[in-house]
Amino acid sequence: MKRLLLVAFSYSFICLSAYSQQLKWNQAYQTYINKYKDIAIAGMLEHGVPASISLAQGILESGAGLSDLAQRSNNHFGIKCHGWLGRTVYHDDDARSECFRAYDTVWDSYEDHCLFLKTRPRYNSLFGLDRTDYRGWAYGLKRAGYATNPSYAKQLISIIELYGLNQYDRATDYDHFMVRRGGIDLYNPGTVPLCGKEKTANGGGAHILYKYNDNYYIIVRPSDTFKSLSKEFNISQHKLARYNERGMRDALQVGEFIWLMKKKKKAPKNFKGFLYTVHSSESLYDISQKYGIRLKSLIKKNKALAEEGLRIGDKVRLY
Repeated sequence: MKRLLLVAFSYSFICLSAYSQQLKWNQAYQTYINKYKDIAIAGMLEHGVPASISLAQGILESGAGLSDLAQRSNNHFGIKCHGWLGRTVYHDDDARSECFRAYDTVWDSYEDHCLFLKTRPRYNSLFGLDRTDYRGWAYGLKRAGYATNPSYAKQLISIIELYGLNQYDRATDYDHFMVRRGGIDLYNPGTVPLCGKEKTANGGGAHILYKYNDNYYIIVRPSDTFKSLSKEFNISQHKLARYNERGMRDALQVGEFIWLMKKKKKAPKNFKGFLYTVHSSESLYDISQKYGIRLKSLIKKNKALAEEGLRIGDKVRLY
């Protein structure tokens, strides 16, 4: 694994002094954590491997998901074939052209990493430790020979402490949506949704995913349809249309929001007592889509407005 670790460092912008092994924060690591923390938590709750350890190892072994091995095979932990019956790739590590496991998704790599540790006798003692004892796990992995780098345990601990990964070791639940999709680039706009016109000129490739009101949405780009979005997010066309209270063949408008799970009955709690002021020619449906609220629920909260029709300046209850 020595070469894997060298590759990892070249991708991750770590600043190491010759003796102190001091780490500096970098965005590549934080992006990786945001994408895969829920997968790590799911593995911890299922198999007992601390989420902090899985994330720190994944960062180190895969160069925050940017190493050649990770890009070609979704192998985030540098696990070699060792009798593996699935797909394989060959990669230069301690020796030239060594055999490594290949996975269909990053989730599969995390799952196999947990099983690899659980089924190897040399790691048995680790599962007697408390899952919050990340230091014990880090030194235990080094003693058991997971990596040859003499500073491996210290590097894991430095990553865990710099990024606060031990907070995930206390988790009792995780975001099932993110886990099912194997980690997605996520932008969290915080307490208010983004303006629908802001980030539509994104070109091709995967959509940016936004989180709001305990749900996820994307901003429609040219040529998007429910059919194309259903393929990208592995959600049936029928469900996507239903979540957004539309017909499956309805045309989508550039800049509008499409929600990826069933919308909530009301806006987030911080909107309690707040009245939304109607702008331009907005409809209750437009407002329901903007805040991720079911149209039927919004109508119930604003019966008089629904009957009379919205006018500029009207006040709409969201909570």
